[in-house]
Amino acid sequence: MSSEQQRMQSPGLTRQLAEFVQRTAWEDIPAVVRHEAKRALLNYFAVSLAGSGDPDVSKALRVFERFRSGQQARLIGRVERTDLLNAASLNAMSANVFDFDDTHIPTIIHPTAPVAAALFALAETAPISGEQLLLAFVLGVEVECRLGMAISPGHYQRGWHITSTCGVFGAAAGAAKLLGLDAQQHVWALGNASAQSSGLVETLGSASKSIGVGNAARNGLLSALLAQDDFAGPQQPLEGERGFLRVMGEQPDFAQVSEGLGERWALLANTYKPYPCGVVLNPVIEACLALSIERRWSMGEVSRVELTGHPLLRERTDRPDILSGRESQVSAQHAVAVALSTGKAGLAQFSDAAVADPKLRALYPKLAFVDNADYPVESAEVRIFLQSGQTLSRRVAVSKGSLGAPLRDSDLEKKLHELAAYGGSGCAAQPLIDAVWALEQATDAGALMQLAMGNGINSEERT
Repeated sequence: MSSEQQRMQSPGLTRQLAEFVQRTAWEDIPAVVRHEAKRALLNYFAVSLAGSGDPDVSKALRVFERFRSGQQARLIGRVERTDLLNAASLNAMSANVFDFDDTHIPTIIHPTAPVAAALFALAETAPISGEQLLLAFVLGVEVECRLGMAISPGHYQRGWHITSTCGVFGAAAGAAKLLGLDAQQHVWALGNASAQSSGLVETLGSASKSIGVGNAARNGLLSALLAQDDFAGPQQPLEGERGFLRVMGEQPDFAQVSEGLGERWALLANTYKPYPCGVVLNPVIEACLALSIERRWSMGEVSRVELTGHPLLRERTDRPDILSGRESQVSAQHAVAVALSTGKAGLAQFSDAAVADPKLRALYPKLAFVDNADYPVESAEVRIFLQSGQTLSRRVAVSKGSLGAPLRDSDLEKKLHELAAYGGSGCAAQPLIDAVWALEQATDAGALMQLAMGNGINSEERT
Protein backbone atom coordinates (compact mmCIF):
# COMPACT_ATOMS: atom_id res chain seq x y z
CA MET A 1 0.00 0.00 0.00
CA SER A 2 1.41 3.40 -0.97
CA SER A 3 1.90 6.18 1.54
CA GLU A 4 -0.85 8.14 -0.25
CA GLN A 5 -3.30 5.23 0.10
CA GLN A 6 -2.41 4.89 3.77
CA ARG A 7 -3.01 8.60 4.25
CA MET A 8 -6.44 8.38 2.62
CA GLN A 9 -7.47 5.46 4.83
CA SER A 10 -6.32 7.09 8.07
CA PRO A 11 -8.12 9.88 9.93
CA GLY A 12 -7.75 13.20 8.19
CA LEU A 13 -4.48 14.99 8.81
CA THR A 14 -6.21 18.07 10.19
CA ARG A 15 -8.26 15.90 12.55
CA GLN A 16 -5.14 14.08 13.78
CA LEU A 17 -3.40 17.35 14.54
CA ALA A 18 -6.48 18.86 16.17
CA GLU A 19 -7.03 15.84 18.39
CA PHE A 20 -3.37 15.81 19.40
CA VAL A 21 -3.50 19.44 20.51
CA GLN A 22 -6.86 18.97 22.24
CA ARG A 23 -5.84 15.92 24.28
CA THR A 24 -2.21 16.75 25.17
CA ALA A 25 -1.67 17.64 28.84
CA TRP A 26 1.17 19.38 30.64
CA GLU A 27 2.31 16.04 32.02
CA ASP A 28 2.97 14.91 28.44
CA ILE A 29 5.55 17.64 27.85
CA PRO A 30 9.17 16.58 28.61
CA ALA A 31 11.11 18.72 31.07
CA VAL A 32 13.62 19.79 28.42
CA VAL A 33 10.79 21.10 26.22
CA ARG A 34 9.22 22.95 29.16
CA HIS A 35 12.52 24.67 29.80
CA GLU A 36 12.95 25.57 26.13
CA ALA A 37 9.52 27.17 26.15
CA LYS A 38 10.66 29.53 28.91
CA ARG A 39 13.87 30.30 27.01
CA ALA A 40 11.79 31.18 23.96
CA LEU A 41 9.63 33.52 26.05
CA LEU A 42 12.69 35.22 27.55
CA ASN A 43 13.90 35.93 24.05
CA TYR A 44 10.41 37.06 23.02
CA PHE A 45 10.18 39.68 25.75
CA ALA A 46 13.74 40.82 25.03
CA VAL A 47 13.17 41.49 21.33
CA SER A 48 9.70 42.91 21.93
CA LEU A 49 11.05 45.45 24.42
CA ALA A 50 13.66 46.50 21.88
CA GLY A 51 11.13 46.85 19.09
CA SER A 52 8.30 48.40 21.07
CA GLY A 53 9.53 51.94 20.47
CA ASP A 54 10.33 51.48 16.79
CA PRO A 55 8.78 54.28 14.72
CA ASP A 56 6.94 51.84 12.47
CA VAL A 57 5.36 50.10 15.47
CA SER A 58 4.25 53.51 16.73
CA LYS A 59 2.77 54.33 13.32
CA ALA A 60 0.86 51.04 13.32
CA LEU A 61 -0.43 51.74 16.82
CA ARG A 62 -1.77 55.14 15.76
CA VAL A 63 -3.66 53.57 12.85
CA PHE A 64 -4.93 50.65 14.91
CA GLU A 65 -6.22 53.05 17.57
CA ARG A 66 -8.89 54.21 15.11
CA PHE A 67 -10.45 50.77 15.28
CA ARG A 68 -9.86 49.85 18.92
CA SER A 69 -12.76 47.99 20.52
CA GLY A 70 -11.53 48.07 24.12
CA GLN A 71 -8.55 48.31 26.43
CA GLN A 72 -8.32 44.78 27.76
CA ALA A 73 -4.70 44.11 26.80
CA ARG A 74 -1.31 45.69 27.40
CA LEU A 75 1.43 46.40 24.89
CA ILE A 76 4.97 45.27 25.68
CA GLY A 77 7.24 48.20 26.45
CA ARG A 78 4.47 50.78 26.18
CA VAL A 79 1.95 52.49 28.47
CA GLU A 80 -0.95 52.23 26.02
CA ARG A 81 -3.61 49.53 26.24
CA THR A 82 -5.80 48.22 23.45
CA ASP A 83 -8.14 45.37 22.56
CA LEU A 84 -6.82 41.82 22.46
CA LEU A 85 -6.71 41.46 18.65
CA ASN A 86 -4.76 44.68 18.15
CA ALA A 87 -2.50 43.80 21.10
CA ALA A 88 -1.71 40.41 19.57
CA SER A 89 -0.79 42.06 16.29
CA LEU A 90 1.27 44.93 17.73
CA ASN A 91 3.21 42.77 20.19
CA ALA A 92 4.06 40.28 17.44
CA MET A 93 5.23 43.17 15.25
CA SER A 94 7.42 44.51 18.07
CA ALA A 95 9.01 41.10 18.49
CA ASN A 96 9.77 40.74 14.80
CA VAL A 97 10.55 44.26 13.62
CA PHE A 98 14.31 44.09 14.32
CA ASP A 99 14.78 40.53 12.99
CA PHE A 100 16.17 39.59 16.40
CA ASP A 101 13.59 36.90 17.20
CA ASP A 102 14.10 33.15 17.38
CA THR A 103 14.51 30.78 14.45
CA HIS A 104 13.36 27.19 13.99
CA ILE A 105 16.36 26.02 11.98
CA PRO A 106 14.75 23.34 9.75
CA THR A 107 12.18 25.82 8.40
CA ILE A 108 13.57 29.34 9.17
CA ILE A 109 10.25 30.07 10.90
CA HIS A 110 10.40 32.64 13.71
CA PRO A 111 7.96 30.65 15.83
CA THR A 112 7.46 32.54 19.08
CA ALA A 113 6.17 35.95 18.02
CA PRO A 114 2.88 34.86 16.39
CA VAL A 115 2.01 32.34 19.10
CA ALA A 116 3.15 34.13 22.26
CA ALA A 117 1.56 37.44 21.26
CA ALA A 118 -1.81 35.77 20.74
CA LEU A 119 -1.65 33.78 23.97
CA PHE A 120 -0.62 36.65 26.24
CA ALA A 121 -3.39 38.83 24.78
CA LEU A 122 -5.88 36.11 25.63
CA ALA A 123 -4.35 35.65 29.08
CA GLU A 124 -5.27 39.24 29.95
CA THR A 125 -8.97 38.58 29.38
CA ALA A 126 -9.43 35.26 31.21
CA PRO A 127 -7.95 33.48 34.26
CA ILE A 128 -5.13 31.45 32.75
CA SER A 129 -2.32 29.79 34.71
CA GLY A 130 1.30 29.81 33.68
CA GLU A 131 1.16 26.08 33.13
CA GLN A 132 -1.80 26.44 30.78
CA LEU A 133 -0.10 29.17 28.80
CA LEU A 134 3.17 27.27 28.48
CA LEU A 135 1.32 24.16 27.30
CA ALA A 136 -0.60 26.13 24.69
CA PHE A 137 2.62 27.79 23.59
CA VAL A 138 4.47 24.49 23.14
CA LEU A 139 1.58 23.09 21.09
CA GLY A 140 1.15 26.20 18.97
CA VAL A 141 4.83 26.16 18.06
CA GLU A 142 4.54 22.44 17.30
CA VAL A 143 1.70 23.03 14.84
CA GLU A 144 3.28 25.90 12.92
CA CYS A 145 6.69 24.22 12.64
CA ARG A 146 5.29 20.84 11.57
CA LEU A 147 3.32 22.52 8.81
CA GLY A 148 6.46 24.39 7.84
CA MET A 149 8.45 21.18 7.71
CA ALA A 150 5.86 19.63 5.39
CA ILE A 151 6.30 22.35 2.76
CA SER A 152 9.98 23.21 3.17
CA PRO A 153 12.16 24.28 1.49
CA GLY A 154 10.09 25.00 -1.61
CA HIS A 155 7.51 27.18 0.16
CA TYR A 156 10.04 29.75 1.33
CA GLN A 157 12.09 29.55 -1.84
CA ARG A 158 8.96 30.25 -3.85
CA GLY A 159 8.63 33.53 -1.96
CA TRP A 160 6.19 32.84 0.86
CA HIS A 161 7.17 34.36 4.21
CA ILE A 162 6.89 31.16 6.19
CA THR A 163 6.64 32.80 9.63
CA SER A 164 3.48 34.56 8.52
CA THR A 165 1.93 31.75 6.50
CA CYS A 166 2.50 29.05 9.13
CA GLY A 167 2.42 31.30 12.19
CA VAL A 168 -1.31 31.90 11.84
CA PHE A 169 -1.89 28.16 12.37
CA GLY A 170 0.33 28.13 15.46
CA ALA A 171 -1.52 31.08 16.96
CA ALA A 172 -4.87 29.46 16.16
CA ALA A 173 -3.90 26.11 17.67
CA GLY A 174 -2.42 27.68 20.81
CA ALA A 175 -5.41 29.95 21.34
CA ALA A 176 -7.82 27.06 20.75
CA LYS A 177 -6.01 25.09 23.44
CA LEU A 178 -6.24 27.97 25.92
CA LEU A 179 -9.95 28.38 25.17
CA GLY A 180 -10.56 24.69 25.90
CA LEU A 181 -12.15 23.96 22.53
CA ASP A 182 -13.25 20.45 21.59
CA ALA A 183 -11.66 18.53 18.72
CA GLN A 184 -14.16 19.71 16.09
CA GLN A 185 -13.68 23.32 17.12
CA HIS A 186 -9.91 22.83 16.88
CA VAL A 187 -10.44 21.67 13.28
CA TRP A 188 -12.52 24.76 12.59
CA ALA A 189 -9.86 27.00 14.15
CA LEU A 190 -7.28 25.57 11.75
CA GLY A 191 -9.75 25.96 8.90
CA ASN A 192 -10.39 29.58 9.77
CA ALA A 193 -6.63 30.12 9.92
CA SER A 194 -6.19 28.57 6.47
CA ALA A 195 -8.34 31.35 5.04
CA GLN A 196 -5.90 33.94 6.42
CA SER A 197 -2.47 32.48 5.65
CA SER A 198 -0.33 35.00 3.79
CA GLY A 199 2.99 36.84 3.69
CA LEU A 200 5.72 37.42 1.09
CA VAL A 201 9.51 37.24 1.27
CA GLU A 202 9.55 40.33 -0.96
CA THR A 203 8.62 42.33 2.17
CA LEU A 204 11.91 41.49 3.94
CA GLY A 205 13.82 44.64 4.67
CA SER A 206 10.65 46.68 5.02
CA ALA A 207 8.12 47.36 7.76
CA SER A 208 5.53 45.40 5.76
CA LYS A 209 7.26 42.17 6.76
CA SER A 210 6.13 42.67 10.34
CA ILE A 211 2.53 43.26 9.22
CA GLY A 212 2.46 39.64 8.11
CA VAL A 213 3.79 38.44 11.47
CA GLY A 214 1.32 40.68 13.31
CA ASN A 215 -1.52 39.37 11.18
CA ALA A 216 -0.48 35.80 11.96
CA ALA A 217 -0.95 36.47 15.69
CA ARG A 218 -4.12 38.50 15.29
CA ASN A 219 -5.82 36.27 12.74
CA GLY A 220 -4.82 33.08 14.51
CA LEU A 221 -6.43 34.36 17.70
CA LEU A 222 -9.49 35.47 15.73
CA SER A 223 -9.70 32.02 14.11
CA ALA A 224 -9.91 30.32 17.50
CA LEU A 225 -12.42 32.83 18.88
CA LEU A 226 -14.66 32.26 15.86
CA ALA A 227 -14.36 28.49 16.28
CA GLN A 228 -15.30 28.84 19.95
CA ASP A 229 -18.62 30.25 18.73
CA ASP A 230 -19.00 27.33 16.28
CA PHE A 231 -18.01 29.36 13.23
CA ALA A 232 -17.39 26.37 10.98
CA GLY A 233 -14.49 25.91 8.62
CA PRO A 234 -13.56 23.12 6.17
CA GLN A 235 -12.90 19.64 7.50
CA GLN A 236 -9.59 19.22 5.63
CA PRO A 237 -8.04 22.69 5.48
CA LEU A 238 -4.54 21.23 5.62
CA GLU A 239 -4.59 18.09 3.47
CA GLY A 240 -7.55 18.79 1.18
CA GLU A 241 -7.12 18.86 -2.58
CA ARG A 242 -7.14 22.65 -2.39
CA GLY A 243 -5.95 22.86 1.20
CA PHE A 244 -2.99 24.70 2.62
CA LEU A 245 -0.34 22.00 2.14
CA ARG A 246 -1.13 21.22 -1.49
CA VAL A 247 -1.66 24.82 -2.54
CA MET A 248 1.32 26.30 -0.67
CA GLY A 249 3.72 23.37 -1.00
CA GLU A 250 5.23 22.03 -4.20
CA GLN A 251 5.49 18.44 -2.93
CA PRO A 252 4.08 18.42 0.60
CA ASP A 253 5.37 15.79 2.98
CA PHE A 254 2.31 14.87 5.02
CA ALA A 255 4.34 12.64 7.33
CA GLN A 256 6.12 15.71 8.75
CA VAL A 257 2.79 16.76 10.23
CA SER A 258 1.59 13.49 11.72
CA GLU A 259 4.57 11.27 12.51
CA GLY A 260 6.16 11.43 15.95
CA LEU A 261 3.50 13.63 17.52
CA GLY A 262 4.30 13.81 21.22
CA GLU A 263 7.72 12.26 20.64
CA ARG A 264 9.58 14.81 18.49
CA TRP A 265 9.25 18.44 19.58
CA ALA A 266 9.82 21.48 17.37
CA LEU A 267 11.05 23.67 20.22
CA LEU A 268 14.15 21.50 20.52
CA ALA A 269 15.18 22.71 17.05
CA ASN A 270 14.70 26.36 17.98
CA THR A 271 17.57 28.86 18.17
CA TYR A 272 18.14 32.42 19.40
CA LYS A 273 20.09 35.12 17.61
CA PRO A 274 23.15 36.88 18.98
CA TYR A 275 22.83 39.55 16.25
CA PRO A 276 19.81 41.48 14.88
CA CYS A 277 19.81 40.16 11.35
CA GLY A 278 18.79 37.28 9.14
CA VAL A 279 19.98 33.99 10.65
CA VAL A 280 22.14 33.12 7.63
CA LEU A 281 24.31 36.15 8.47
CA ASN A 282 25.23 34.90 11.95
CA PRO A 283 28.38 32.97 10.89
CA VAL A 284 29.42 35.81 8.57
CA ILE A 285 29.23 38.36 11.38
CA GLU A 286 31.01 36.07 13.81
CA ALA A 287 33.87 35.58 11.34
CA CYS A 288 34.11 39.32 10.67
CA LEU A 289 34.14 40.17 14.36
CA ALA A 290 37.00 37.71 14.88
CA LEU A 291 38.95 39.23 11.98
CA SER A 292 38.44 42.74 13.36
CA ILE A 293 39.81 42.03 16.85
CA GLU A 294 43.48 42.49 16.02
CA ARG A 295 43.12 44.45 12.81
CA ARG A 296 46.39 45.97 11.60
CA TRP A 297 45.02 47.22 8.29
CA SER A 298 42.61 49.95 7.29
CA MET A 299 39.30 49.43 5.53
CA GLY A 300 40.68 51.42 2.61
CA GLU A 301 43.27 48.67 2.03
CA VAL A 302 40.59 46.07 1.31
CA SER A 303 40.29 45.24 -2.38
CA ARG A 304 37.82 42.36 -2.13
CA VAL A 305 35.85 40.35 0.45
CA GLU A 306 34.70 36.87 -0.45
CA LEU A 307 31.90 35.02 1.37
CA THR A 308 31.57 31.27 1.02
CA GLY A 309 28.38 29.75 2.36
CA HIS A 310 25.12 27.97 1.69
CA PRO A 311 23.35 29.31 -1.45
CA LEU A 312 20.62 30.71 0.81
CA LEU A 313 23.18 33.22 2.10
CA ARG A 314 23.47 34.87 -1.32
CA GLU A 315 19.79 34.41 -2.20
CA ARG A 316 18.58 36.23 0.88
CA THR A 317 21.35 38.72 1.68
CA ASP A 318 22.95 39.93 -1.56
CA ARG A 319 21.61 43.47 -1.12
CA PRO A 320 24.18 46.16 -1.98
CA ASP A 321 21.68 48.93 -2.70
CA ILE A 322 20.10 49.29 0.74
CA LEU A 323 18.87 52.63 2.03
CA SER A 324 17.67 51.91 5.58
CA GLY A 325 18.56 50.15 8.79
CA ARG A 326 15.64 47.80 8.21
CA GLU A 327 17.15 46.68 4.92
CA SER A 328 20.61 46.35 6.48
CA GLN A 329 19.37 43.49 8.65
CA VAL A 330 19.21 41.30 5.57
CA SER A 331 22.26 42.71 3.74
CA ALA A 332 25.54 40.80 3.77
CA GLN A 333 27.25 43.86 2.32
CA HIS A 334 26.34 45.94 5.35
CA ALA A 335 26.90 43.17 7.90
CA VAL A 336 30.45 42.59 6.66
CA ALA A 337 31.27 46.30 6.46
CA VAL A 338 29.97 47.25 9.89
CA ALA A 339 31.36 44.19 11.72
CA LEU A 340 34.83 44.55 10.19
CA SER A 341 34.93 48.32 10.67
CA THR A 342 33.48 48.67 14.19
CA GLY A 343 34.01 45.25 15.75
CA LYS A 344 30.37 45.39 16.86
CA ALA A 345 27.07 43.96 15.60
CA GLY A 346 24.27 45.27 17.78
CA LEU A 347 21.10 47.17 16.97
CA ALA A 348 22.99 50.45 16.64
CA GLN A 349 25.13 48.92 13.88
CA PHE A 350 22.01 48.06 11.86
CA SER A 351 20.42 51.49 11.96
CA ASP A 352 19.63 54.19 9.43
CA ALA A 353 22.65 56.14 10.66
CA ALA A 354 25.00 53.21 10.08
CA VAL A 355 23.67 52.66 6.57
CA ALA A 356 24.23 56.34 5.77
CA ASP A 357 27.93 56.16 6.72
CA PRO A 358 29.92 56.56 3.46
CA LYS A 359 32.93 54.76 4.91
CA LEU A 360 30.83 51.64 5.41
CA ARG A 361 29.10 51.92 2.06
CA ALA A 362 32.47 52.08 0.31
CA LEU A 363 32.99 48.41 1.12
CA TYR A 364 29.62 47.22 -0.25
CA PRO A 365 30.73 46.82 -3.92
CA LYS A 366 33.81 44.83 -2.90
CA LEU A 367 31.80 41.87 -1.63
CA ALA A 368 31.51 38.65 -3.64
CA PHE A 369 29.65 35.39 -2.90
CA VAL A 370 30.73 31.81 -3.45
CA ASP A 371 27.84 29.35 -3.21
CA ASN A 372 28.62 26.00 -1.63
CA ALA A 373 25.69 23.71 -0.89
CA ASP A 374 27.92 21.62 1.40
CA TYR A 375 27.93 24.48 3.91
CA PRO A 376 25.07 24.39 6.39
CA VAL A 377 23.32 27.70 7.02
CA GLU A 378 25.14 28.10 10.35
CA SER A 379 28.54 27.97 8.65
CA ALA A 380 30.47 30.43 6.47
CA GLU A 381 33.96 31.53 5.50
CA VAL A 382 35.09 35.13 5.09
CA ARG A 383 38.22 35.90 3.03
CA ILE A 384 39.69 39.38 2.88
CA PHE A 385 42.01 40.36 0.03
CA LEU A 386 44.21 43.39 0.76
CA GLN A 387 45.87 45.64 -1.81
CA SER A 388 49.25 44.47 -0.50
CA GLY A 389 48.47 40.97 -1.71
CA GLN A 390 47.89 39.63 1.78
CA THR A 391 44.88 37.39 2.29
CA LEU A 392 43.11 36.91 5.63
CA SER A 393 40.43 34.34 6.28
CA ARG A 394 38.19 33.03 9.01
CA ARG A 395 35.81 30.09 8.82
CA VAL A 396 33.01 29.56 11.32
CA ALA A 397 31.82 25.95 11.25
CA VAL A 398 29.08 26.36 13.84
CA SER A 399 27.99 29.90 14.59
CA LYS A 400 27.04 31.13 18.03
CA GLY A 401 23.30 30.86 18.53
CA SER A 402 22.95 27.79 16.33
CA LEU A 403 21.82 24.36 17.52
CA GLY A 404 25.46 23.31 17.77
CA ALA A 405 26.44 26.35 19.85
CA PRO A 406 23.23 27.55 21.52
CA LEU A 407 22.94 30.69 23.59
CA ARG A 408 23.04 29.86 27.30
CA ASP A 409 20.30 30.81 29.72
CA SER A 410 22.56 33.54 31.03
CA ASP A 411 23.06 34.83 27.46
CA LEU A 412 19.30 35.17 27.04
CA GLU A 413 19.01 36.97 30.37
CA LYS A 414 21.76 39.36 29.30
CA LYS A 415 20.00 39.89 25.98
CA LEU A 416 16.80 40.84 27.80
CA HIS A 417 18.66 43.32 30.03
CA GLU A 418 20.40 44.91 27.04
CA LEU A 419 17.37 45.11 24.77
CA ALA A 420 15.12 46.42 27.53
CA ALA A 421 17.60 49.27 28.00
CA TYR A 422 17.90 49.82 24.24
CA GLY A 423 14.13 50.07 23.78
CA GLY A 424 13.92 52.90 26.30
CA SER A 425 10.61 51.78 27.78
CA GLY A 426 11.79 51.95 31.38
CA CYS A 427 10.75 48.33 31.91
CA ALA A 428 12.74 46.66 34.70
CA ALA A 429 14.31 43.56 33.20
CA GLN A 430 15.09 41.44 36.26
CA PRO A 431 11.56 41.08 37.66
CA LEU A 432 10.39 40.02 34.21
CA ILE A 433 13.21 37.49 33.90
CA ASP A 434 12.37 36.02 37.29
CA ALA A 435 8.69 35.80 36.36
CA VAL A 436 9.38 33.95 33.12
CA TRP A 437 11.51 31.33 34.88
CA ALA A 438 8.75 30.92 37.49
CA LEU A 439 5.86 30.93 35.00
CA GLU A 440 5.11 27.26 35.49
CA GLN A 441 4.04 27.99 39.08
CA ALA A 442 2.12 31.20 38.30
CA THR A 443 -1.63 31.32 38.80
CA ASP A 444 -2.05 34.35 36.52
CA ALA A 445 -0.02 34.20 33.32
CA GLY A 446 -1.33 37.58 32.22
CA ALA A 447 0.52 39.25 35.10
CA LEU A 448 3.73 39.02 33.04
CA MET A 449 2.31 41.64 30.72
CA GLN A 450 2.14 44.13 33.56
CA LEU A 451 5.84 43.53 34.24
CA ALA A 452 6.62 43.94 30.53
CA MET A 453 4.80 47.22 29.92
CA GLY A 454 6.57 50.59 29.74
CA ASN A 455 6.52 53.20 32.46
CA GLY A 456 5.95 56.23 30.26
CA ILE A 457 9.36 57.85 30.80
CA ASN A 458 9.99 58.17 27.08
CA SER A 459 6.38 58.16 25.93
CA GLU A 460 6.65 61.38 23.90
CA GLU A 461 9.55 60.07 21.83
CA ARG A 462 7.81 56.73 21.29
CA THR A 463 4.58 57.98 19.70
